Amino acid sequence: MKVIVICGASGSGKTSSVKNLATKFACPYLLFDEYLDADTYPQDIKQWFLEGGDLAQITTPRLVSALTAFTKQNEYPFIFVEEPFGRCRTAIAPLVDEVVLLDMPLEICLSRVIMRNINNSPSKSHIMIANYLARYDDHLRAIYREMVERARQSSDLIVQDLGSVEHLAELICEWLTNHYGCKAIWTDWANAKCSSRLGLL
Repeated sequence: MKVIVICGASGSGKTSSVKNLATKFACPYLLFDEYLDADTYPQDIKQWFLEGGDLAQITTPRLVSALTAFTKQNEYPFIFVEEPFGRCRTAIAPLVDEVVLLDMPLEICLSRVIMRNINNSPSKSHIMIANYLARYDDHLRAIYREMVERARQSSDLIVQDLGSVEHLAELICEWLTNHYGCKAIWTDWANAKCSSRLGLL
């Protein structure tokens, strides 16, 4: 099984892309936000960033455990993982085969986050958006910019297309097929499954 990580700033389309890719390849996926714990992020994220932004302080042990368990299986050729920091977290890096960075303009990401808040919590959206924008202007924009630049250094594919989520998924599918050799991966996976059923593995 190959681990394909999708990374990018908040609002870049990570979650939707992961779900679309998992559907297209009929493979499992893991979403970063579903494995957050109370102590995943430092209590004062602004101070954390000012002190250098050590990504070892961002911890998701349940995500690491789930991904580790998947990598020991031969049920699927791929697993798609939403991991905002790409290969930059040492707990995740050894498990990753490929990283795709969704490198969207931060203004586009911001507008998507605002629309998401409006759609998900219309009655409270004005309060949530005001609070988010205050933090965005104060420190979040700088954090997003820095984390994207860090992820860029070890990304295998950088997508800067502003098309729909479906279009982004098609671009990544094409890259996986042409650049990464999906046919060979599918053949290896099918052979492994066959050998396992025959008791050869």
